[in-house]
Amino acid sequence: MSTKTVIGAAYLASVVAGAVAAGAMTTTAAQAQEKEKCYGVAMAGQNDCAAGPGTTCKGTSSVDYQGNSWKLVDAGTCASMELPENRMGSLEPLERDLPS
Repeated sequence: MSTKTVIGAAYLASVVAGAVAAGAMTTTAAQAQEKEKCYGVAMAGQNDCAAGPGTTCKGTSSVDYQGNSWKLVDAGTCASMELPENRMGSLEPLERDLPS
Protein backbone atom coordinates (compact mmCIF):
# COMPACT_ATOMS: atom_id res chain seq x y z
CA MET A 1 0.00 0.00 0.00
CA SER A 2 1.35 3.40 -0.90
CA THR A 3 1.56 6.29 1.54
CA LYS A 4 -1.06 8.13 -0.50
CA THR A 5 -3.52 5.23 -0.14
CA VAL A 6 -2.94 4.97 3.63
CA ILE A 7 -3.49 8.71 4.12
CA GLY A 8 -6.63 8.61 1.98
CA ALA A 9 -8.04 5.67 3.96
CA ALA A 10 -7.27 7.39 7.27
CA TYR A 11 -8.96 10.59 6.07
CA LEU A 12 -12.06 8.68 4.93
CA ALA A 13 -12.25 6.85 8.27
CA SER A 14 -12.06 10.14 10.20
CA VAL A 15 -14.81 11.70 8.06
CA VAL A 16 -17.10 8.70 8.63
CA ALA A 17 -16.37 8.71 12.38
CA GLY A 18 -17.14 12.44 12.56
CA ALA A 19 -20.46 11.97 10.77
CA VAL A 20 -21.46 9.14 13.09
CA ALA A 21 -20.54 11.19 16.18
CA ALA A 22 -22.49 14.21 14.90
CA GLY A 23 -25.54 12.00 14.37
CA ALA A 24 -25.29 10.68 17.92
CA MET A 25 -25.09 14.22 19.32
CA THR A 26 -28.16 15.29 17.35
CA THR A 27 -30.16 12.40 18.77
CA THR A 28 -29.08 13.30 22.30
CA ALA A 29 -30.12 16.93 21.83
CA ALA A 30 -33.51 15.87 20.45
CA GLN A 31 -34.04 13.51 23.36
CA ALA A 32 -33.16 16.27 25.85
CA GLN A 33 -35.85 18.50 24.35
CA GLU A 34 -38.42 15.80 25.17
CA LYS A 35 -37.45 15.89 28.87
CA GLU A 36 -37.78 18.46 31.67
CA LYS A 37 -36.20 18.93 35.09
CA CYS A 38 -38.65 17.86 37.79
CA TYR A 39 -37.79 18.84 41.37
CA GLY A 40 -38.75 16.79 44.39
CA VAL A 41 -39.40 13.44 42.70
CA ALA A 42 -36.09 11.58 43.03
CA MET A 43 -35.37 8.96 45.64
CA ALA A 44 -32.25 9.49 47.78
CA GLY A 45 -29.15 9.03 45.65
CA GLN A 46 -31.14 8.85 42.41
CA ASN A 47 -31.24 12.55 41.42
CA ASP A 48 -29.84 13.69 38.09
CA CYS A 49 -28.29 16.88 39.53
CA ALA A 50 -28.72 20.02 41.70
CA ALA A 51 -29.10 18.61 45.16
CA GLY A 52 -28.45 21.84 47.03
CA PRO A 53 -25.55 23.02 49.20
CA GLY A 54 -23.04 20.38 50.23
CA THR A 55 -23.67 18.13 47.24
CA THR A 56 -21.80 17.84 43.98
CA CYS A 57 -24.36 16.60 41.48
CA LYS A 58 -25.77 13.32 40.15
CA GLY A 59 -26.68 10.78 42.80
CA THR A 60 -25.90 13.04 45.76
CA SER A 61 -29.36 13.74 47.19
CA SER A 62 -29.65 12.31 50.68
CA VAL A 63 -33.42 12.43 51.27
CA ASP A 64 -36.27 10.82 49.32
CA TYR A 65 -38.16 13.46 47.29
CA GLN A 66 -35.60 16.13 48.25
CA GLY A 67 -37.14 19.41 47.09
CA ASN A 68 -33.97 21.01 45.73
CA SER A 69 -32.84 18.03 43.63
CA TRP A 70 -34.20 17.17 40.21
CA LYS A 71 -34.67 14.23 37.90
CA LEU A 72 -35.26 14.35 34.14
CA VAL A 73 -38.80 13.23 33.29
CA ASP A 74 -40.87 13.24 30.10
CA ALA A 75 -41.88 16.78 29.14
CA GLY A 76 -45.31 17.72 30.45
CA THR A 77 -45.46 15.08 33.20
CA CYS A 78 -43.69 16.73 36.14
CA ALA A 79 -46.54 18.78 37.63
CA SER A 80 -48.91 15.82 37.44
CA MET A 81 -46.61 13.34 39.22
CA GLU A 82 -48.23 12.16 42.44
CA LEU A 83 -45.92 11.08 45.23
CA PRO A 84 -46.51 9.76 48.76
CA GLU A 85 -48.10 12.05 51.35
CA ASN A 86 -49.71 14.33 48.72
CA ARG A 87 -46.34 15.58 47.40
CA MET A 88 -46.18 16.69 43.77
CA GLY A 89 -43.32 17.24 41.32
CA SER A 90 -42.37 20.85 40.50
CA LEU A 91 -40.60 22.65 37.67
CA GLU A 92 -38.99 24.93 40.31
CA PRO A 93 -36.89 23.97 43.38
CA LEU A 94 -38.96 23.28 46.50
CA GLU A 95 -38.38 24.09 50.16
CA ARG A 96 -39.58 20.69 51.39
CA ASP A 97 -37.82 17.48 52.36
CA LEU A 98 -34.42 19.12 52.68
CA PRO A 99 -31.66 17.36 54.62
CA SER A 100 -31.04 18.73 58.10
